[in-house]
Amino acid sequence: MIRMLYRKFTVNDFELYFQLVSDKRVMAQITERAIPLEEAKANFEKLVTRNERDHVFGSYAFFQPETEVFIGLGHLTLDEQKSDEAELGYMLLPEQWGKGYGSTIAGILMSLMEQTNVRVIKAIIDPANKASRKILMNKGFSSDWVGEMDGLPGEILKKELR
Repeated sequence: MIRMLYRKFTVNDFELYFQLVSDKRVMAQITERAIPLEEAKANFEKLVTRNERDHVFGSYAFFQPETEVFIGLGHLTLDEQKSDEAELGYMLLPEQWGKGYGSTIAGILMSLMEQTNVRVIKAIIDPANKASRKILMNKGFSSDWVGEMDGLPGEILKKELR
C-alpha cells in the first residue's frame, strides 16, 4: 500500500475542497456537474460541522507524504437509520488518477471503520466509473443494487466487516 498523510478537513481547508468539487472532471461521475462557489461554501460548512461531531466519521484530506501535495478527499458517513452501516467515498484530483491512491484511500478508510461498531460498509458509485468499481471489488465489496438515484445512474456496493 502507498503511504499517505491524512487528516480531517478543517475550516481552513475550503480551497482544497473547492479544487475537487469545482472540477467537472472530478464531479462527472458524482453529480454530473461542477459545484459553484456559493453551493460549495454551504456544503463545506456542513462537512466541517460533521467533522467536529465524531472522531472517526467525517471527511479527510489526503496528501502525498514526501511533498504534502493534496491528492483528494475520503469520507466515512454513518447511516442515520442503520447505526451498524456506513458509507465510504473518495474523490481524487485528476492529476492523481491512476497512481493507486484511490485504493490506498479506500484501505485507510476501511481501517478507520474498524474503530467503530459498523458491520456493513457501502459505497455508491456511477456504474460507468470502472476504476472506482475495480478498487471496491478488489477490497471485497460486491454489487448490491444498480439503478437511478436522485435522477442519476447509481450502483451500491457493500462489504460485511464482521
